[in-house]
Amino acid sequence: MTDQEKFNKSKEYSADSIQVLEGLEAVRKRPAMYIGDTGVKGLHHLVYEVVDNSIDEALAGFCTNIDVTINEDNSITVVDNGRGIPVATLAKENRSALEVVMTVLHAGGKFDKQSYKVSGGLHGVGVSCVNALSSWMKVEVHREGKLWVQEYEKGKPMYSVKPVADSNKTGTIVTFIPDNTIFVVSEYNYEILQSRLRELSFLNAGIKLTLTDRREKDDDGKFISEIFYSENGLEEFVRFLDGNRESLIENVINISTEKSSVPVEIALLYNNTYTENVHSYVNNINTIEGGTHLTGFRRGLTRTLKAYAEKSGLLDKVKFDISGDDFREGLTAVLSVKVAEPQFEGQTKTKLGNGEISTPVDQAVSEMLTYYLEEHPRDAKNIVNKVILAASARHAARKARELVLRKSPLTGGGLPGKLADCSDRDPEKCELFLVEGDSAGGTAKQGRNRQFQAILPLRGKILNVEKAMQHKIFDSEEIKNIFTALGVQLGTAEDSKALDLEKLRYHKVIIMCDADVDGSHISTLIMTFFFRYMNELINRGHLYIATPPLYLMKKGKVEQYCWTEEQRARFVLEYGGGNEGSVSIQRYKGLGEMNADQLWETTMNPEKRTLRQVTIENAAEADRIFSMLMGDDVPLRREFIERHAKYAKIDA
Repeated sequence: MTDQEKFNKSKEYSADSIQVLEGLEAVRKRPAMYIGDTGVKGLHHLVYEVVDNSIDEALAGFCTNIDVTINEDNSITVVDNGRGIPVATLAKENRSALEVVMTVLHAGGKFDKQSYKVSGGLHGVGVSCVNALSSWMKVEVHREGKLWVQEYEKGKPMYSVKPVADSNKTGTIVTFIPDNTIFVVSEYNYEILQSRLRELSFLNAGIKLTLTDRREKDDDGKFISEIFYSENGLEEFVRFLDGNRESLIENVINISTEKSSVPVEIALLYNNTYTENVHSYVNNINTIEGGTHLTGFRRGLTRTLKAYAEKSGLLDKVKFDISGDDFREGLTAVLSVKVAEPQFEGQTKTKLGNGEISTPVDQAVSEMLTYYLEEHPRDAKNIVNKVILAASARHAARKARELVLRKSPLTGGGLPGKLADCSDRDPEKCELFLVEGDSAGGTAKQGRNRQFQAILPLRGKILNVEKAMQHKIFDSEEIKNIFTALGVQLGTAEDSKALDLEKLRYHKVIIMCDADVDGSHISTLIMTFFFRYMNELINRGHLYIATPPLYLMKKGKVEQYCWTEEQRARFVLEYGGGNEGSVSIQRYKGLGEMNADQLWETTMNPEKRTLRQVTIENAAEADRIFSMLMGDDVPLRREFIERHAKYAKIDA
């Protein structure tokens, strides 16, 4: 067949073009559809899917202990003491129920309301997806007086389910190795798993979760291990999240109740900061986009607090209106609901759509707050005074915020003077570099591709928004410039604090700072601002960090840029015979040390550069870390830095 014939055939669309993917092939073909991506997030999601099955057993009342182990070869073992996956033969399938659960999509016990009243994973794709995306998996089930075993390769059983020994206990052991031909990363991060298991322990009081890392030993020669157990659930969760903040009230306000057959748990605390931190969960799933349960929470909170404040006469002298936002300033809260048939908007399960959930949550909040405020008048007064302060600050911020809104050319406003804009107007193609200092900004302007790359130099260290009141934030020239350049504003029809991205001018916002301590600090300040005030931008994958090289290595006519110490050592070994004195080493402390061509070649050229996308793996953990790093508690920050210093690769 000639090339032309092959081309003509490839253009044909006939019955032969239709592919039917058998078994788990669909998952292996399009893994991102099922687990989000094939990077760090997707890799860790495999563990969550298996652990969620064990948690569902616990929610059903049959499991108390869940052990997760990262093995030496980066495989994962999850052990629980639940009932064990059923092993009996399914008449319809003529094979073991265990095999069906592990190899068939949309097969599981979650569809049967009698087995699981509440479950995180109701699509029935969880553990079979993990199997499909593993090069090898082994499932051991203690059930019916025996130990049953089955192994799989890339989702296909190696043999039928078989008993291998007698057993007097129940439970399931799942061990799997992610397929490195699918995942771009293969190494598990202890801290990511640690954050999720800690979160699950708070959300499910009374369940003991253990994480062990067999790849590393502590000073006593024992494997790194941690137990997560919470007796009081969400109350402890809120205390944990607010550990770096000064509390405004003495007690955590909490409730665990059931309204209209919907279990609702809420815990909240007021602190002296100016941000709202509400984390919502449905069946242990973090609904980062909120939903009907969050709407009910906010409505109940605002109505109850406002009614109390008016009744007590605390608002009599206030001459301006109090909005719902004011009642939530300085609030840290965790809301957890259990829903029998959750309707999530989107496969990623980040927004609850069940309309019937809003009212039960509203009622629970109202009941909890009414009782607490009546019983604790001093705390109630502190909360209301905080609300009044927030309202007055909001009024002060209104003018400042209005200046931030991008004006049309007819009103004589426009883009910030320092912005070097690009000529393309398609946001999907355009990128904005936030550059540290005018000097580096000048070099970046010369080196960029003017068609699609815009440059906004930022002067010095921007305001630490973690410790500033809102009107101060919007008074900041640098922050105003960021808002104006991006074309976004605060406030949508649903939420006055949400970010309106309708007029976003760039789909890539790239933080480009010096590769030194000061540069890292400025990057952190900018990321704090985006996390607190432009979170939606991060969630949609628009925020990146540029990675300029650390060194330019030379030996004769050979030149090579190095981004890591390992690359530098490799160059010295290869071209200098291991002798650093025989090669020329230039350390780039700042972007300004590079000329325009070098900056383009190493850091800005889309074909050669490395961009690190900023993502939020765990919203609650991110909230805690930002408040600790950028807050006032120095000892906690020092402890964190010392603990993580060994991972830092910064040459000060």
